[in-house]
Amino acid sequence: MNLPVGKLKHDFLKELLPTHDNSTDVVVGPRLGEDAAVIELGDTYLVATSDPITFATEDIGWYVVCVNSNDIAAMGAVPKWLLITLLLPENATTPAIVRDIMAQITQACAAFDIALCGGHTEVTPAVTQPVVIGQMMGITHKDVLFTSADASVGDALILTKGLGIEATAIIARECEDQLREKCGAQFLDQAKNYLMDPGISVLKDAQISIATGGVHAMHDVTEGGVTTAAYELATAAELGVTVYSDKLLGSPVLYGNITRTLCDMFGLNPLGIISSGALLIASEHEKGETICQALGRVGINADIIGKFLPPEHGLWLDDATGAQQPLPVFETDEIAKLFRNSPD
Repeated sequence: MNLPVGKLKHDFLKELLPTHDNSTDVVVGPRLGEDAAVIELGDTYLVATSDPITFATEDIGWYVVCVNSNDIAAMGAVPKWLLITLLLPENATTPAIVRDIMAQITQACAAFDIALCGGHTEVTPAVTQPVVIGQMMGITHKDVLFTSADASVGDALILTKGLGIEATAIIARECEDQLREKCGAQFLDQAKNYLMDPGISVLKDAQISIATGGVHAMHDVTEGGVTTAAYELATAAELGVTVYSDKLLGSPVLYGNITRTLCDMFGLNPLGIISSGALLIASEHEKGETICQALGRVGINADIIGKFLPPEHGLWLDDATGAQQPLPVFETDEIAKLFRNSPD
């Protein structure tokens, strides 16, 4: 049986990961729900991650810097160093394409004060479109480390920016010709610009939340969308969680008209679309509103979308009437439908 497009299923991935680590300097190893590895280096921690860009083709250099730095930021660390592996398709790669991708990478690194340290570039018949893979490292003090396992019973679950920011940009860029037939130029330009505004970086989100205080855990929302990320966060902490669907789907702030229109047009469930740019935060209950207000003062939308409960509570999605359904987990990101379907 062939595996579906997207990340490996959680149960299968768990089978593959080592059950223990003999290295005493590995503080956080490969675990479901954790954004990065953590290695002890004297008085500090080295935080390391690796992520590819596979769905997007346009501006992939900007994507790769942001998504890798997001993993570092979600652990409370400062992203510092980047290595890149760039795989380019045979008979479809010009010097101009390579220069453009590398310019995107260097510009993004400059914007976030990250050093591009090296990597590998290759033209290969193994790929049909450019694939860029980042390996990023950052540092943090030992008393400023946040892991998904640190969420606690009673914590508020906060979401920054909203549903489908990255998906909105990908749809607008990858399906531009189709969308021009149905959407105005202003709508399309705004959707494409979601890459920059509100943007797919969560560096500022994490830094402001940490400075405000009360943060216990953070998790970057990527493939599988918000409810999958909430599942991963709760599972890592061995907790139950309730997510309020009306705070997501009923919010013009967290689920804007542009994203709503594109999801409807392509038949995508907004709860399961790739959402880099959004950050899940588990905070002390009393600090939840304070964190949202601090983010709002710098123009970052945020709201409390759920709460963590004892593990026996389970994992649930509530609607406005109080009705519950099991928290949906998307093993294949909804945006994969783009490569099979056309808009109605």
